[in-house]
Amino acid sequence: MTGRILCSFIALALSACASNQNPPQSANSAPATETRPAPKPLSMAEEKTPQRGIVQIDDKIRKACGIADEDAYFAFDSSHLTRDDHGVLQKVAKCFESGPLKGHNMSLIGHADARGDSDYNMVLGGSRADTVKGFMVAQGVHRTAVATTSRGALDANGTDETSWAKDRRVDIMLKN
Repeated sequence: MTGRILCSFIALALSACASNQNPPQSANSAPATETRPAPKPLSMAEEKTPQRGIVQIDDKIRKACGIADEDAYFAFDSSHLTRDDHGVLQKVAKCFESGPLKGHNMSLIGHADARGDSDYNMVLGGSRADTVKGFMVAQGVHRTAVATTSRGALDANGTDETSWAKDRRVDIMLKN
């Protein structure tokens, strides 16, 4: 009898451990914040390393605006730009507001790495694109000249922290 109770207890404990995972999100439910680990604070040495995502600027824009290979970064599970990220984005904004691309439109495409729920990643990519749009508009670019969209993790192909960082980005494209 004691052996049967012990076996039942072990089976129950194992099934509880197996069901300790987060339930899948339905299409209509908001992603739970606890499904993603909180980002650890970055040290100064890690602040501008490949461990963070980037804003990728279309070659046509970089050439027209005279922008070098500078990056703006997104931390894991974040859509916030830091003060250090503003430099290259200010150059893009100035180019569209009063420079060679004045009167042209841009498209901002937000991306995420594949580690979260697909709905969550789609929202996070959109939030990143919206953050960059808000910055551009604050710099004087007309709101209607900036379109945003999200690809979430649809184009993600990272397998480790360095390659996941490349998936966390906003692509800035010249819109026809």
